Amino acid sequence: MIVSVPLVVGAQTAVNRVDVESRYQIGQMERVLEGAVEHGAAVTRDRLKAVLPPADTADTLMSGENARARGFRLEGYGVFFDVLVPPFYTETTLTWSLRTLDQNDLGLDSALRELRTYVQRSGDANLQQALKRVELQVGPPNITSPAVAIGANARNATGSAAAATTADRPAAPADPILNDPNEAYRSEVIQALMDAMLDHSTALAIGSNDWLTIAARGNDDRPRLAPADTDARTRIIRLRGADLMQYLAHQISKEDALKRIEVKVF
Repeated sequence: MIVSVPLVVGAQTAVNRVDVESRYQIGQMERVLEGAVEHGAAVTRDRLKAVLPPADTADTLMSGENARARGFRLEGYGVFFDVLVPPFYTETTLTWSLRTLDQNDLGLDSALRELRTYVQRSGDANLQQALKRVELQVGPPNITSPAVAIGANARNATGSAAAATTADRPAAPADPILNDPNEAYRSEVIQALMDAMLDHSTALAIGSNDWLTIAARGNDDRPRLAPADTDARTRIIRLRGADLMQYLAHQISKEDALKRIEVKVF
């Protein structure tokens, strides 16, 4: 009995070291997943900045909260991460405002029509060119603009070479993100989380029969006067250990591995 005591203590010490290392690696992955959510938000914010006027900065659409992730190793299952995704107040700040304006017949198309009518009546070539620059910034107009028709004559009216050049410049296509900014945000976050699963999970030592699972859920907190995000549900993102091991061993491509990741909404 006296001889076996050191052996038991040594075995317990070895187990504790394994637990500490496992906890450390899970903690590292927690930070990676939090960074992935922030990356998805940054990509969405940059896309909005590219299509919004400078005054409507997309920075104000973020809640100011940070993503939070907690990981657990579940015996007989694998590793599970609970990720809290901060809200991206596009539904309440951007889309909601645009819809309210449209309901009052003060949407973008209506506003441009009013401006075109005024500019056309004024006959002011400088105003005509200013309107054309606005139209180039907001994307191709849905209706024919009088500024386009007068673009060819603007040079004669003002004597400016820039007038004819501006009229002939093609407008950049609008980003469809404005159709549903929240859905774009969710898609960017999910993509970033899937990339993180594949590229940063080596140290988790996921077995072939295990699962690597992420439950990404939104924060229910929102401004009092803001409508709820009706699609703010939990996204379960999971990959079987055998598929992950094939990817890490370079037996399948990243594209194939991404196709094997299951995404379900609850």
